[in-house]
Amino acid sequence: MLTELNSKGGCLCEPARKGEIRCPLIVRPTSEDVVTGQLFGVLKVLNPRWWLPDFLNRGLGSDRFRRQVFRNLKINVWQKQPSYPRHQLHWNEGLTEVDVVITWENPATTVFIEMKYGSPLSATTIHNDGQNGFPSDQLIRNARVGLWENGWFDEKLLFDIPTRDFVLMLVTPSDGNPLVREYRNPDRLRAAIPQGDKLSSLPRGPFIGELSYQGIVQILKDQRKWFTKTEKNLVDDLAEYLQFKVQQLRGTNGRGHG
Repeated sequence: MLTELNSKGGCLCEPARKGEIRCPLIVRPTSEDVVTGQLFGVLKVLNPRWWLPDFLNRGLGSDRFRRQVFRNLKINVWQKQPSYPRHQLHWNEGLTEVDVVITWENPATTVFIEMKYGSPLSATTIHNDGQNGFPSDQLIRNARVGLWENGWFDEKLLFDIPTRDFVLMLVTPSDGNPLVREYRNPDRLRAAIPQGDKLSSLPRGPFIGELSYQGIVQILKDQRKWFTKTEKNLVDDLAEYLQFKVQQLRGTNGRGHG
């Protein structure tokens, strides 16, 4: 964060520029991973009572989550999910890496977060170019993987998958992505998922949402009074960083530069 804010990102050495090696020391201005690491590196150390319900409710546009002690809260970044069942698809598919996975147990809840910065949601995924009759974008892939992993498909299995509440959030420099609105429609969502008729029920809606960087900044400002002096310093630096990243793009909404 400080490296970027102080314009000390450095430059690529010749082997790195040619793609012969990967340099972990370089801060790339377009890196979504850097933004993800900075954002959730700070959020992890804050009391979730003062940001997590606001984060989810603002993104969903609904007061679904209350302030509470989040039992066994875990925040993991770049977490790979098990391969989607082959018999459910018309194409081969590998592991799905979710940018951020948040879980807690009262009640059992899983949140998938797809982070975007300077690039749009991918319109296709590996082995699925959309020619199989189903959308192939990143958002619907995360949705069906999350619904499967959290027990929402009505299918006889050797071992039952416990049902967990599920939320999918898209975090981008500015909101307004049409896919979020589209997949909030239960009929459209089922039609976009192979064997979607087996989704006899869905998590309480809305469970797909989006949140802008400025929305996160506003949440932190609104709740700043509850944080300790050290936490306030972290929050202030993070807010400055997110605003800086938005200014770098000159406005985007997860679909690319705008």
